[in-house]
Amino acid sequence: MWSSLNEWLWQDRLWLPPNNSWAELEDRDGLVYAHPQDLLAALPLALVLVAMRFTFERLVGLPLSRWLGVRDQARRLVKPNATLEKHFLMEGWRPKEPQMAVLAAKCGLTLRQTQRWFRRRRNQERPCLTKKFCEASWRFVFYLCSFFGGLSILYHESWLWKPAMCWENYPKQPLKPALYCWYLLELSFYISLLIRLPFDIRRKDFKEQVAHHLVTITLITFSYSANLLRIGSLVLLLHDSADYVLEACKMFNYAHQQRVCNSLFIVFSLVFFYTRLVLFPTQILYTTYYESIAHSGPFFGYYFFNSLLLLLQLLHVFWSYLILRMIRSFVKKGQMEKDIRSDVEELDSSEGEAAQDHPQLKNGTAPTDGPRSRAAVWLANGHMSAM
Repeated sequence: MWSSLNEWLWQDRLWLPPNNSWAELEDRDGLVYAHPQDLLAALPLALVLVAMRFTFERLVGLPLSRWLGVRDQARRLVKPNATLEKHFLMEGWRPKEPQMAVLAAKCGLTLRQTQRWFRRRRNQERPCLTKKFCEASWRFVFYLCSFFGGLSILYHESWLWKPAMCWENYPKQPLKPALYCWYLLELSFYISLLIRLPFDIRRKDFKEQVAHHLVTITLITFSYSANLLRIGSLVLLLHDSADYVLEACKMFNYAHQQRVCNSLFIVFSLVFFYTRLVLFPTQILYTTYYESIAHSGPFFGYYFFNSLLLLLQLLHVFWSYLILRMIRSFVKKGQMEKDIRSDVEELDSSEGEAAQDHPQLKNGTAPTDGPRSRAAVWLANGHMSAM
């Protein structure tokens, strides 16, 4: 059964241009071609990268963060409360106001005290600046090495300067060892990111990150299996060109070195918009949509590959929107304050709030003079930050 399924899945007419077969891509006469099973080495290598990252963040990232002056904000710990903790873990981090009032009655607290408890509890779950810095430093090192390593591999290749050359004598293009190693390393890295994603900082674009990693892994795997390494290498190089600048920008932002951060943010924005919104559609998408079938008809692999590239372009547009929002804030305030994908640390209420709090509830009833709505809380507080 497995043999039949495998034979059906890898039909020549599905993945290769008309009048081509997998038999023609068997190694012979000293020529080596790409084979899907070559990528199995990416799985153990991804685990190695996870271990390397763990070591790097503790031996390099953490000392570097201290040297650059990254300091974690002191957070007040919440008083243990089994009822509120259960709701926090099981029902959600942000209970609605009616739920908050019920919880306050159950625990014998005022509404304001209950709101403060959830606010401080949410802050405890948010990652500290040191953790953010260590993650960014690891990605910076990888993207930097990957970009310049890939550039050195492709610099003397004709298809780097003329993408139409990606289709010269396709699919009968021998595999070059350096290109294979770079491809394998990139695939392993994105697999390692996917492995670590549940444990990394969860940002607002978490779903888009998962989609991006899955699309990237699928693109790398498919392009290698179908011997589309030339165009695939251009996609990898184009993406790495802006990613290391972004991670450096984050590092200096976490270190509160705003001048360097602002300069890097401008550079990143220009590189991102040019590579993702200009080069990618006009060079990559154009050559895969039109020039790839100039001498042959379309086939399933053609539609599948271009669909993945189009999905990647949609993600580019989404992240461009986020960057434009950051640029708007940058222009208005003169500096890049934060990564808008991250949660903001919530502030405690004013210091005098504790003295204004009402006594604990008696007999399970709420005090009649306590704040009952968010507007009332604002009026009572005067300057209480928004939830």
